[in-house]
Amino acid sequence: MRHDGSPDAAFECESNIDTVRALIADDEAHLREYLESQLKTVWPELRVVARAANGLEALRMIDDEAPEVAFLDIRMPGLTGLDVAAKLVDSPKPPHIVFVTAYDQYAVEAFEHAAVDYLLKPANLERLEKTVAKLKARLKPAAGEGAVPAAALQALLAQLAGGAAIAAPAPAPVSAPLQWIRATHGDETRLIPIEDVIYFQSNDKYTSVFVEDGESLIRTPISKLREQLDEQRFWQIHRSVIVAARHVAGTKQDFRGRLMVQLKGRPEQLVVSRNYVDLFRGM
Repeated sequence: MRHDGSPDAAFECESNIDTVRALIADDEAHLREYLESQLKTVWPELRVVARAANGLEALRMIDDEAPEVAFLDIRMPGLTGLDVAAKLVDSPKPPHIVFVTAYDQYAVEAFEHAAVDYLLKPANLERLEKTVAKLKARLKPAAGEGAVPAAALQALLAQLAGGAAIAAPAPAPVSAPLQWIRATHGDETRLIPIEDVIYFQSNDKYTSVFVEDGESLIRTPISKLREQLDEQRFWQIHRSVIVAARHVAGTKQDFRGRLMVQLKGRPEQLVVSRNYVDLFRGM
């Protein structure tokens, strides 16, 4: 292991099987605490690095902390555990998912293929030991198993939503990258050339478009916008931020150890979530 203090050294250390990081998401605090205490008994080496009370918190914390394992309550306010899982399908490094619920009607065979496991509340030690064994098997580098394939997880989510699993549709024809952005700026509508964009940032129901002379708004979600951009020219560095590569001056670490993107000729610095830090290795 390297000891030079670089981001690479920190991330290499944390990928060790003995220092697996986990998130627990449940809207009931006492159930989060109960599951964490049970996990400490059966898996002392596990580090619970994030505790979320709802699905939106869980997504944000997964972006910030990049845990290897996520225990997701199926029924949460805002975004359910299933919603969170669906949004993680296209993540570069999705966590291994264990669904947790009080409702056994969700126990379907697809869990055997698309989630690491399924736990009924409250999880007893014997049952939890089996889940931990499955997780450790998945996390071993020699196992040759990464996170759940997107197609398998999508099939599971379809079944849980009450629909039958369907065959994957034929891939859509690849369209040309976006060349212009039609955006709202105060009381006017602007037509912004894509080469003028410095970065995009998710902003509640809108996406902010930052150019040299200010900020405009579009209604396209950043997840849809990403599909229309040239990935060589625009880099996603966070679930909520896409930056134009030519405007990146470099990176630095802040006092919290987070990797920050510095922009050419601009004061703001953009946080790189742990899931996207690989983009900047070697910079």
